[in-house]
Amino acid sequence: MPKTVKNWILSSYEVSRHDTIQYHVIRLKLDLPQAIPILSDKEEILDIVMTFFNAGKTKNVAPLSVIQLDDPRFSAYSDVPPFDLKDFATTNALEQLRFVSISDYDFELKNMRVDLFENFAIVTFTVKQSGMIVDNYSFRGQHMAMESRATFVLAKYAKWKIVHLHLTKISD
Repeated sequence: MPKTVKNWILSSYEVSRHDTIQYHVIRLKLDLPQAIPILSDKEEILDIVMTFFNAGKTKNVAPLSVIQLDDPRFSAYSDVPPFDLKDFATTNALEQLRFVSISDYDFELKNMRVDLFENFAIVTFTVKQSGMIVDNYSFRGQHMAMESRATFVLAKYAKWKIVHLHLTKISD
């Protein structure tokens, strides 16, 4: 006969130590709320923004193509040249190049505001970025520090995705 939760309620001499531990784990699972903590929309959106900039710190640029919408309607303006409006493929390639070319990259997000609508959101903030731009050919580096205004527009499909981003360097 297969063991059920009721079968676990046995005296300690009838079960092995391993079964007793399993009983306690099952009992804990039953006593805990069944809802698995799921990020709220706002938390998920903030996580996407952090993922975007963390690509510069970790040099793991793969998430950039996941958090942005691969669609002809995607668009982006950058705070570094080229300043023209870019599509998904161009933006993704330039972001990857940018983040892997900056060593000791760091960032600070300030004054974040998330405005949620039915199926889209607008995130505005300022970002301070710093690091060392490395020229692999001359083995020289140039310190980079800049502050920019940022606007990210996200749409909710199965998950939230960036559909437009706009970064503008704040004048010195």
